[in-house]
Order: sequence, then structure tokens, then C-alpha cells
Amino acid sequence: MHATTILAVRRGNDVAMAGDGQVTVGDVVMKHTARKIRQLAAGQALAGFAGSTADALTLFDKFESMLERYQGNLRRAAVELTKEWRTDKFLRRLEAMLLVASRDELLVLTGDGDVIEPDEGVAAIGSGGVYAQAAARALIRNTELTAEQIAREAMAIAASMCIYTNDHILLYTLDGKAPDAANAKAQASAEANGAADAKRHQKSATQ
Repeated sequence: MHATTILAVRRGNDVAMAGDGQVTVGDVVMKHTARKIRQLAAGQALAGFAGSTADALTLFDKFESMLERYQGNLRRAAVELTKEWRTDKFLRRLEAMLLVASRDELLVLTGDGDVIEPDEGVAAIGSGGVYAQAAARALIRNTELTAEQIAREAMAIAASMCIYTNDHILLYTLDGKAPDAANAKAQASAEANGAADAKRHQKSATQ
């Protein structure tokens, strides 16, 4: 359920969220460039997941609809989602965790009804989350790096320590900047792989 790393960092007015691309089934790496984070609410919020992909996509859709219902209020949307997640007969079977962020808040959501706001503007989930979070906290306390730079450095450290985390990092920011060339390439690769997977699935369904 936790075989991934998703990290969010807020520093000043800047917010960055990063996720690795590894998909592991048992002791086999099945994919290197999975896309585990998403922009929501017309780019005003970010969300990342750890756990079952199908379950997480269902939760992404639910959370986005909650954001629309509550006019972009991240905390209200998070609370309402976790209430439904915990009590709904179908949703409570979903095995995933969500990390969501806006310019003002970082929140971790679970199916047990938890809405957790971490300290120091750093939050992480997944098997490599503790490594990434520890590294990001140290960088915030001891450097002047931006949120984006901290997220990249902390994810690199997590990737070097956690066997379920790789260095194919996808990163989004909420500072309004365009992604750099390396990040744009990673996003394009993730989107191309997703399109290819969907095409193969559609082909197999018609046979």
C-alpha cells in the first residue's frame, strides 16, 4: 500500500509536490515512470497518492468534486472527503493515502477519517516518506533553498535509501513558474506512458 514516495514542501509563498515513478508488484519493478501526483482546481491545488492506483484515481475524482463544491476550500473539501471515505460502503474499501496541498495548507488524508496537518510545512507519504520528510525538514532548517529545490533534494535522498522509490521524479509547484526542462520531460514521458497504457487497455477490451 505504501510502496512509493510523495513529498510536499511549503516555504513562504511557494509550494512544491514531488513523487517518484516506480511501480512495484511484489519484488518486481513493473514501471519506472508512473504519474502519482496531479494538479487540481485549475492548478490551484496539488494531490499525490500512495497505494492502489485505481483506488487513488477514484479518490482524486472525489476530492476534485469536493473542491468544486466548496469553492476551492482545501480543508473543508478534505474533511468532507474523509467523512465520506470512512463511512461509505464502497469508499471505505479503497486502499490509498492522499497528500493534498494549496498555497496555504498541506494535509494528509486517510481512510480512517484522519486529516493531518504536519509541522514545519513538510508532509510525506509512502514507504520512502520518512526519509524524504526528514531530509526536507533538515534542508528547511539549515538552508535557504526554495520549496522546489528542497523537494528535489529530499526526493533524491529518499530514492537512494528506499528500494520502492526511484529517481524518475515528477514535480509540480504552486508558485506560477513553468516547469524546468527536466521536469517537463518527465511529465511528457509520464503522459505518453499513460496514453500508451490506456490504448493497450482499450485494444485488449475490444478483442
